[in-house]
Amino acid sequence: MMVAVPRFEQDIPLVDWHGTALDCDTCPSRAKYEASEMRCELAHACVEDRYAKRVDRFFKWNPHLGNDFLGHPYFEVRAIACRHADVFRLQSLIHDEDETVRLSVAVRLPLGQTVRLRDDPHREVRIRVAMRLEGSELLAMKDDEDYYVRKLVARRVPEGMLSRVMHDREWEVRLEVAKRMPMPRLLDMCDDPEVAVRREVVQRMPQALLSRMAKDPAWEVRWEVAQRADAALARQMSEHDEEPEVRNEALLRLEQLGVGSAPASSREGVRHG
Repeated sequence: MMVAVPRFEQDIPLVDWHGTALDCDTCPSRAKYEASEMRCELAHACVEDRYAKRVDRFFKWNPHLGNDFLGHPYFEVRAIACRHADVFRLQSLIHDEDETVRLSVAVRLPLGQTVRLRDDPHREVRIRVAMRLEGSELLAMKDDEDYYVRKLVARRVPEGMLSRVMHDREWEVRLEVAKRMPMPRLLDMCDDPEVAVRREVVQRMPQALLSRMAKDPAWEVRWEVAQRADAALARQMSEHDEEPEVRNEALLRLEQLGVGSAPASSREGVRHG
């Protein structure tokens, strides 16, 4: 029974990875397997097709053949075969010439073997590795040249290891640290050079310690302080802060606390930047 070809695929040429028209009569895979061993269909599920979706369908129909195609000359076939092959057969592809194949390997290898891909030349492979490794094995990637790899390290390492990445050169990495760093080490980030990081610190630090950030050079940070300040600090900021947005937020905080109110005429537009 023929399977209907999806409309969006009808214009995709039926050629192999060399660009040669496919011919079922001369297909090397059909010549290798009996009809009972392999199911395929031209234009829909074919391991010799250049179009990856058709290759993928072939292996969904024939998952038992994954091991047999790990050495196929077309990288798409090798990469998709990795998803169905026996795990112990994947080590031979750790150094495959194509990063798509190595990415498929990184997804399935046992963690003990995944470490071998930690220094892969392609960032997507290292990102996948960073999403799987744990503890000290993950921390070893803290100096990766790609900021997103380092960001994953900051997001996933145990809390006790966060101090090892809190001084990363990229502020987005340090922001991930600030989101997780426990007290009292969080206070070590009060002087971070990036405003976004200091705002995160203010949002997480104990209310009793907010006064140390009330003089921050960035009005955005002081605005965060005003949002959480106790009555005494909010009153001080409402009267003395140089930025109208901060003074207004401090007034609103006093109203919230029920210890003061601001005349409507004194309120200035709040900029929630």
